[in-house]
Amino acid sequence: MIVCAGRNETFNFAQPIGVGLIESAINLTRVCLFDKPDFLLFIGSAGSYGRFNIFDIVESKRASNLELSFLREDSYTPLENVLESENKFARNDTIVNSSNYISTNFELTKEYNNYGIGIENMEFYSVVQVAKEFEIPVAGIFIVTNYTNEDAHEDFLDNHKEAMRRLTNYLIERKIIK
Repeated sequence: MIVCAGRNETFNFAQPIGVGLIESAINLTRVCLFDKPDFLLFIGSAGSYGRFNIFDIVESKRASNLELSFLREDSYTPLENVLESENKFARNDTIVNSSNYISTNFELTKEYNNYGIGIENMEFYSVVQVAKEFEIPVAGIFIVTNYTNEDAHEDFLDNHKEAMRRLTNYLIERKIIK
């Protein structure tokens, strides 16, 4: 099953599950309880911490939930903050970081690269966590729409339409969709 965030990021071949960590976790759990899929593929946009360029496509099976305060050693968590799916679908080992906030401090966020974290997407951590709970293989395919800097939102808006077109073409080329 292919899933996406929703709102302005929808596809006619993917089921929207909600924006952010909470909406996506609730709605994907509901899907899994009533019609458990054999496999989950999350698709969507992402911000780059500097390692990837605009319109790069990144595949991943690893997600983290590390807030900016972690980078400054201002917080800790007792939770498992990096998750990985056991599948061979994704071609890249980049970790996708998730938060309910979009990062805009590029000098700080580029430090995520030191931990193998290359991009951020608001939903992927909760998608991986729900998939693990239901023992469903999961992967994500993301297209970079912006860097995590002060222009993140404007760049996202400027690049979003073209990014969704390119992501759809990529899925067609990989024969994931028709």
